[in-house]
Amino acid sequence: MYAIVEIAGQQFKVERGVKVYVHRLDANEGAKVEFDKVLLVDNGGKVQIGTPSIDGAKVAATVLSHLKGDKVIVFKKKRRKGYQKSNGHRQQLTQILVQGILAKGETLKDEIAIVKKAPKAEAVEVEAKETKKAAPKKAAVKKEAAPKKAAAPKKAVKKAAK
Repeated sequence: MYAIVEIAGQQFKVERGVKVYVHRLDANEGAKVEFDKVLLVDNGGKVQIGTPSIDGAKVAATVLSHLKGDKVIVFKKKRRKGYQKSNGHRQQLTQILVQGILAKGETLKDEIAIVKKAPKAEAVEVEAKETKKAAPKKAAVKKEAAPKKAAAPKKAVKKAAK
């Protein structure tokens, strides 16, 4: 299950348990936030598209930390004029952890209960693979290098005397 949600003027594809970096939010670290501008929800192939957003749908998340992004250098130059201007910028970001995608009238506890009831098929496949024993690896056989031929002695060049 995933959703497309608008957060701080940008659109993000989010799923439960995904960490996302968004523009700085006015919330303390550890605070729970909800975003109600959900544009699309895909629930196992059943897609709901909003006009422009889905009524009652929300995305619940927790603020993990506030940090700065990578530095971006802006360099301006006009050739043959002696003009150079360098400037830098670091965007203020907030890292959030998506707790769940909630439909109309749902609470976060309902979302967690639904996820616990239906185990993922991927987890079952992984457990089945782990139970199988891997075949023992064959020992690598080292090939001995063929003996090198001895270099022929260099013959002295005789200069013919006239």
